Amino acid sequence: MRVFCTYLIYQIEHGHVKQVRVYYTYMNEDIRQFFDALFDIIGLMNLPQRDNVLLQEAGVSLDRALFPLLVVLDRRGTLGIMELAGLVGRDHTTVSRQVATLTQLGLVTRQAGTRDRRERKVMATQEGLAIAQALDAARERLIQPVVAQWGEQDWRTFVSLLRRFADDAQAHPLPEKDENSHNL
Repeated sequence: MRVFCTYLIYQIEHGHVKQVRVYYTYMNEDIRQFFDALFDIIGLMNLPQRDNVLLQEAGVSLDRALFPLLVVLDRRGTLGIMELAGLVGRDHTTVSRQVATLTQLGLVTRQAGTRDRRERKVMATQEGLAIAQALDAARERLIQPVVAQWGEQDWRTFVSLLRRFADDAQAHPLPEKDENSHNL
């Protein structure tokens, strides 16, 4: 089954909103359900209350804007500010300020890049890694009730397919933007 979707593009001109283009497209129902589920999960993960519960469960006292940086550094190792900013979906100037705060807290260290001394590399300290591990343990405890009724094979299949999707999506290059394309 295919679902009919309409995308409206609006333009503001002289303080008035006017409709510029209407795009009609058909979306496969499975793909639509996939994106609906993905947006639901992203919405849940972005709730400040969930971050507060996670930090409390982990026994960590840290600004909720800072811990994602520690988690990414734990997973990926030493990174440049620009790469770290991209991985957490934030502007590099914001991440640079947040890294300065983490440095003052003794949770990360900064060093000059090996090829370009202007580039700043960031790595988690042992204290920073300990916080990331406490957050991992708390996530494991918090997800248990959600998947308690799942069979072991269902869980393994889900994790395997989700990892496969993430890997394939990361390996797939973004299309080059031309002047005739529109970002919706």
